Amino acid sequence: MGNLQPIRSGEAPVTRLEVSVFRVPTSSPESDGTFEWDSTTMVLVELTAGSTTGIGYTYGHACIAQLIRATFTPLIIGRDALDIESAWHRMVHAIRNNGRPGICSMAIAAVDAALWDLKARLLGMPLAKLLGMAREDVPVYGSGGFTSYDDAQLQAQLGDWVREGIGMVKMKIGREPERDPARVTLAREAIGERAELFVDANGAYTRKQALAMAERFREQRVTWFEEPVSSDDLEGLRLIRDRAPARMAITAGEYGYDDYYFRRMLEAGAVDILQADATRCAGITGFLRAAALAAAWNMPLSAHTAPALHLHVCCAVPNCHSIEHFHDHARIEQMFFDGASTPVDGKLAPDLGRPGMGLELKRADALRYAA
Repeated sequence: MGNLQPIRSGEAPVTRLEVSVFRVPTSSPESDGTFEWDSTTMVLVELTAGSTTGIGYTYGHACIAQLIRATFTPLIIGRDALDIESAWHRMVHAIRNNGRPGICSMAIAAVDAALWDLKARLLGMPLAKLLGMAREDVPVYGSGGFTSYDDAQLQAQLGDWVREGIGMVKMKIGREPERDPARVTLAREAIGERAELFVDANGAYTRKQALAMAERFREQRVTWFEEPVSSDDLEGLRLIRDRAPARMAITAGEYGYDDYYFRRMLEAGAVDILQADATRCAGITGFLRAAALAAAWNMPLSAHTAPALHLHVCCAVPNCHSIEHFHDHARIEQMFFDGASTPVDGKLAPDLGRPGMGLELKRADALRYAA
């Protein structure tokens, strides 16, 4: 990494904040138990201090870009790039009257991730080392199996992941509950006996439906049942967690935008594995706070989607269970970034020879999808 001179606080003011929006069509129509989509939108932030630029991003509505430009640019320009905690709290304060959950936290997430990437680059070190590595790699689970897939697509995608060495795979359920047991059986046939099978209902079931399905899924050794009911139904999640088969983890948390959400879920005993998404829960800073809460409850944490953005921070989280290798996001990150890691033997490992998150924007490729 060369003979870098140490950066002192106050010597790295942010001089530029740029926001870009990219809309990428899906490889085929996609749906889950409660939603359908045909494209994914990335909002990308670039922050510059001196001659160094860091990047961060979120996946969400294009209006997030305007919120960042109008609300956060005056807060961030001129501030020391090393003082991330101060910048994070200022952003949280600035959106008080606009509502913390939702797009405001997603806007904070993109800027916060860019700040962490920029700080690590200024210091000439990988972000995982800056945060303090607790592990060298993180297990992933292949995630797709959309309800819009026919049986052949479902089996091909999940089976290919297992053949590539990924030992955990997840499929969507809940759109046609009467078909779900048969689809889960097809998935088990495709992945063999040794791979773990996860299912995600995205809150599509009622409590009684979810309990009945948990019993049916036991037959195919499902070990992860995500959002069997709405993640807002903490009593329902606790009911299903208490009554589900012993080897079936109940998981939720991807819609957490602040500490209070995660704390309520943990206090309710609603999950066996807490999920958090750094592109939603106010960035790397927010993700670390969620991880600390989970650790306080002796609970494992799993990163929801955006594998390239989560890799380094997950290497710094001792209680990290896994990273979701989500089909849409993994595809986009490979298209847009040099340095995006690919799973080897079912794990992601950061390239410690690259500073920051190790990602370099392939600008010409990305601009093809500029919104």
